[in-house]
Amino acid sequence: MLESLYGLVREIPDFPKPGILFKDITPVLLDPRALGEAVDAIVAPFRQGGITKVVAVESRGFVLGAPAALVLNAGLVLVRKPGKLPAATRRAEYKLEYGTDALEVHVDALGAGDRALIVDDVLATGGTAAATAQLVEASGATVVGLSFLIELTDLGGRARLGRGDTVHAALVYPRS
Repeated sequence: MLESLYGLVREIPDFPKPGILFKDITPVLLDPRALGEAVDAIVAPFRQGGITKVVAVESRGFVLGAPAALVLNAGLVLVRKPGKLPAATRRAEYKLEYGTDALEVHVDALGAGDRALIVDDVLATGGTAAATAQLVEASGATVVGLSFLIELTDLGGRARLGRGDTVHAALVYPRS
């Protein structure tokens, strides 16, 4: 099953800047069977986790998070860049290589008793995922796990998250 997904991920050299080998998931999204397999692979370790909310990170995380929420019979929570959500928000800042960035979530999206699965397309350095986990926990909810379509192991995101076996990736690069 996963071998077919690996075959669909397109590598784009020097995008968005020189030296980056971008993993393009749009071919996976174009194929309904592959998209279903990707979502199944993302949610598989968490099906029995009592997930009440899937927390999807802007923007490709939305594409994977929405069907994951349906499969898990959970609500969908959107995490966005500042100024994109219409109601009152909670904010988490995180460091980039050069500067900082921030993410926001509606203050009423999560609460005590919620069991959250964070979903995004790629785990790279882990900054976005760590900030998202911070938002979830600041809301009083529990992070049950973080699940990604792709993990770029050379960038150390899993170690930065420090959450052990609660971090899952369907596809891992470089491939072993």
